[in-house]
Amino acid sequence: MTALWAVFRMPKLPASARLFDFLSCLKAYISAAPCSSTNILGVTRSIFRETISVITNDGRNIVGVLKGFNQATNIILDESHERVYSTKEGVQQLVLGLYRIRGDNISIVGELDEEMDAHLDLSGLRAHPLKPVIH
Repeated sequence: MTALWAVFRMPKLPASARLFDFLSCLKAYISAAPCSSTNILGVTRSIFRETISVITNDGRNIVGVLKGFNQATNIILDESHERVYSTKEGVQQLVLGLYRIRGDNISIVGELDEEMDAHLDLSGLRAHPLKPVIH
């Protein structure tokens, strides 16, 4: 499980601030408003049209190419697939194609290191599915 999370390249921020800063700067980037964290804004610009991984509030892990987003932090992914984890068998990848994720359903967004991800043996990886976020 540790190898999977090592695939993400996130700036050195506390975990609680990372998502808040990313989403607030994503909104600022869209509206061309000033952003409090230039590091996050730089990450936002660099991951456009790159492969990202999105973990939703219901515990799903969706991987795809970031094609667009809007002020409500809705995200459009192309060439996307969902990675379904299980403790009994390897990771299943369900093809989704062009996919939209509502902004209010997003927990974490991270850039995926495609080179490192290609070296992972997902068929041999066993992990518990993520539990839903409880507010």
